[in-house]
Amino acid sequence: MAVIGYARVSTAEQTLDLQRDALHASGAVNIYEDKASGKSTDRQELAQCLKALREGDTLVVWRLDRLGRNLQDLIRIVNELEGRDIKFKSVKECIDTGGPAGKLVFHLFGALAEFERELVRERTVAGLAAARARGRKGGRPQILTEKETRAALAMMKNRDISVAEIAQRFGVSRSTLYSLQTSHRQSVVSKLKGETLGMSH
Repeated sequence: MAVIGYARVSTAEQTLDLQRDALHASGAVNIYEDKASGKSTDRQELAQCLKALREGDTLVVWRLDRLGRNLQDLIRIVNELEGRDIKFKSVKECIDTGGPAGKLVFHLFGALAEFERELVRERTVAGLAAARARGRKGGRPQILTEKETRAALAMMKNRDISVAEIAQRFGVSRSTLYSLQTSHRQSVVSKLKGETLGMSH
């Protein structure tokens, strides 16, 4: 049963000495080291480290944020380790999943992560519902200038050009173009009605 360490710094200019000392003091014989941003998915040494771990081993890090890109990523990695019967230890936070207290902490982390995801989903649904109530759909507003609108409507009269091509050219959806076309027709009809009524008086 080996104790394997993993250390990471964000830039090549930063030093790993502090982490190495802490990991060696925790019994790590072999240490894998990455020099990459915490948000980067390209952490080759971490991949090699996780691959090298065997059942009964312990992975030790200096601090939790050295391992996961975010809370969900951290929990995912630790859950995978637990599934392989590999223990996890974080020096700074005094977490050791080899004991009941450490396991409890990660169960709480997992519950908090799920709670956060649920809140985000609820806020998104509520936001979309509020937008629909105000007559708007979700997403980036798609606006054309008056000149672009005239050009788009003129192009839509040309059957050699598809609506999809026109939409792509102006950076809007096809539904936006159809809405503009409908509004234009209604405007023309209203104008003609007004002119007709004016002539009748």
